[in-house]
Amino acid sequence: MTKSSKNTVNVDDPKLLLEEALRLLESNSPPSQTFWKFIRLVLRSAEAGYAEAQYNMGLIWEYYSEADGDYVETLKWFRLAADQGYALAQNSLGVMYEYGKGVDQDFVEAIKLYQLAADQECTAAQNNLGLVYLYGSGVVQDYREAFNYFRLAANQNDSWAQNSLGCFYFNGHGVEEDFVEAVRYFHLSAEQGFADAQNNLGHLFEDGLGVTQDFVEAAKWFRLAAEQGVAEAQYRLGFLFEKGFWVDKDPVEAAKWYRLAAEQNDQDAIDALKELQKENGKKKDDDNKWESRSR
Repeated sequence: MTKSSKNTVNVDDPKLLLEEALRLLESNSPPSQTFWKFIRLVLRSAEAGYAEAQYNMGLIWEYYSEADGDYVETLKWFRLAADQGYALAQNSLGVMYEYGKGVDQDFVEAIKLYQLAADQECTAAQNNLGLVYLYGSGVVQDYREAFNYFRLAANQNDSWAQNSLGCFYFNGHGVEEDFVEAVRYFHLSAEQGFADAQNNLGHLFEDGLGVTQDFVEAAKWFRLAAEQGVAEAQYRLGFLFEKGFWVDKDPVEAAKWYRLAAEQNDQDAIDALKELQKENGKKKDDDNKWESRSR
């Protein structure tokens, strides 16, 4: 009689099958050695009726569907999981209906699915409902209702929603304008590494809105956002280096950040880079004149 291995997966337990599949993703094994095994394990779990695995099969098919526009399998797996009440699948199926991916666009159905998921405290669905009301997608535009849904997600520490609430307080949409509250929510989001919030926080410190004006703090947050690729923050950081405001003046560093923002078609950065290059060219010409005179 042979002893069973500790690594043997119970073929009758779909939850264990999915856990084994997810462990493969976390392993250091080359993808070429694990990919198809991962797919087979997720599929076996999904075919056994495990909702989380069905949702994951939907995600796998969605990745490939984006290329050819065929969402039949994506919809099948999302719907199977959603019918079992799996919140993430309900939200994903809602996205399919909102944007008409593989189905006729249907805002009513999308909102119904988002609501089912949001009622289970799914932050993605709460954010999507916030966006629906923010832009009036299939409903009457309602900033207050949008604010309420973003707040539900923000209260679960969702960084995207926290940044959104910061914007609502800053602009006075759906709530009374309050720069102090805007700073608080931007800070909560920024501390989690959310780049847009870091950029927004930089502006508030720069302008002294809701906080004591602090240019060093502004530069810190602009840099964090710029390093994550936010074009506006890259432009602002370039400006600080060009002028030597609150950082050491450094035209080379300024050009670097302007260029990164310009590559994202930021017009302010494009213009600033041209001016900086023109100024540097003029200085080089002046240097050459002095060199000629000294010979």
